[in-house]
Amino acid sequence: MPRTTDPTGQQELPVPLSGPDFGSYPAEDVRWLLTDLGDARLEAPTGEREQAIQSGAANYAESLPVEYTPSAEYQQLYRDALQRSGRRIAEAVGTVTDLLLAAREQQPVLVSLARAGTPVGILMRRWAREIRGIEVPHYTMSIVRGVGADENALRYLAAHYDPARIIFVDGWTGKGAIARELSIALQRFEQTDGVTFNDDLAVLADPGHCVGLYGTREDYLIPSACLNSTVSGLVSRTVFNRRLIGPGDFHGAKFYAGLRGSDVSGQFLDTVCGHFGAVLSAVDRATKLAAAQASQERAPNWAGWKAVEDISRDYGINNVNLVKPGVGETTRVLLRRVPWKILIRPEARAEVTHVLLLAEQRGVQVVEVPDLAYSCVGLIHPLFTKGATGADGRAVAATL
Repeated sequence: MPRTTDPTGQQELPVPLSGPDFGSYPAEDVRWLLTDLGDARLEAPTGEREQAIQSGAANYAESLPVEYTPSAEYQQLYRDALQRSGRRIAEAVGTVTDLLLAAREQQPVLVSLARAGTPVGILMRRWAREIRGIEVPHYTMSIVRGVGADENALRYLAAHYDPARIIFVDGWTGKGAIARELSIALQRFEQTDGVTFNDDLAVLADPGHCVGLYGTREDYLIPSACLNSTVSGLVSRTVFNRRLIGPGDFHGAKFYAGLRGSDVSGQFLDTVCGHFGAVLSAVDRATKLAAAQASQERAPNWAGWKAVEDISRDYGINNVNLVKPGVGETTRVLLRRVPWKILIRPEARAEVTHVLLLAEQRGVQVVEVPDLAYSCVGLIHPLFTKGATGADGRAVAATL
């Protein structure tokens, strides 16, 4: 594999991947700071993965959930959701993109956090080009809770761009775990490599109140959360497995070329981009309002983290990692983890029809919670933790 050098000239680094050889996105839309894991056998049954993750035997990024073609009914729910929310997603894309362009003096380098951030980064790049006439480079890289950001990816970026231009992108916030992970990782990188990246994170939706650059703080469905690789360029979630990833490699991922027949990645992007012209005036109003707001009005207050701590305590789980707030995170719980309960705010039912369908298909209890801080919250099954209870060894046994 071709290599480049880091800023010190002391380490050779791999070059990014791009479509069509890796992923179904056009090469100009995104360059993947990832290692192609090809035919490596990383998929494991959901229950087996959950037990390994919660027992501490493995990090969640050492293996992959099994990718599959969704049912016809579920795919129709995805299409309905995209039809329903495409315009407001476009408005959120335009708003956050204009804000980040201003924050980086119209010369940002977008670095999305794979996988959820990748389609969002592409949408931001397209808004900048199509609406503002600004060409913006876009890369996507891995960050893993408990491991941190891919330091070789950071070295690659530092070798090719002024770090002050870099801005990190994700799809949404839940309780803010990734925002915290990013901040810690960048502080550590500054100490080890002497390179400073700004830790501000730009997202479409910030229901957890964890970031200052966002398109909306409403908790609604971003349809790219509905599916797995088939709406994310046919690329798996990222992998950090020391058996496969060497010290000089980027974190890894797999390209599921065999799922091309179910790929809606391009359609998702084109549908949202089709609304750009119609939302331009609304975006202009939103960005002017944001500029006029006092800084504390948009500053993170981490209200979502507090809500998650309360839910963790109230349901006897005592482990915030098992509480996944927001529509996107709840969807992930149902698609990739072992769910225990789904909490929903009653008036949000129309926003979470796909969550209700998945819960029904998996036999998961749905609990209505008035005044819930999010539209819905997914609780991962705590019986997979050590001692068959919550993280503190007591927890939910009496309530199951």
